[in-house]
Amino acid sequence: MRIPWLLVRHEVRVLVSLVLWVARRTHGARGGQAFGYARGQGAMMFGFAFVCLIETVALSVLLRDWPTAHAVFLFLDVYSVVFVIGLHASSVVRPHVLDPVGGELRIRRYVHVDLRVPLERIASVRRELRMTHEPADGELNVEVGSQTTVTVELTEPVTHLTFFGRRRPVRVVRFHADDADGLVRALGRARV
Repeated sequence: MRIPWLLVRHEVRVLVSLVLWVARRTHGARGGQAFGYARGQGAMMFGFAFVCLIETVALSVLLRDWPTAHAVFLFLDVYSVVFVIGLHASSVVRPHVLDPVGGELRIRRYVHVDLRVPLERIASVRRELRMTHEPADGELNVEVGSQTTVTVELTEPVTHLTFFGRRRPVRVVRFHADDADGLVRALGRARV
């Protein structure tokens, strides 16, 4: 029952993100400085939503003579469009957050990744554009559009919870930020 519960929780978080996006609110950014990462993937996500919309119309026409199949596929297709837009909304309303008062950096992506890094564990931070990411033990790559722009090296590992709840210690975190230079400067000021 754990995996179905995780999947339902994921769907609910995506739908809540859609509501927050419409209401122009953010999640978890109170008291900190937010750094977005959605700009680099917006066109691609809306392209996916458009393709899903075209598929919805095409299947609706093709299945008009079979009402049961038409209803099932119409529901699935409309939900696919809502889900893709909800994923984009989750990347907008759940930005990276630097909280110098709370002493942490939250690195996020959609509703899948929410890594809290204590500022005192950061050994170095740099702006580094990477387009390829080989999986490695102790490293977490939070890519957007197959790229990362900030690399954070830690003095001791932090625990990353994967989508299905597996614990993974990480010492190097690479992630994308729209304003990577601003984030690196702000992190440098917060660590001093």
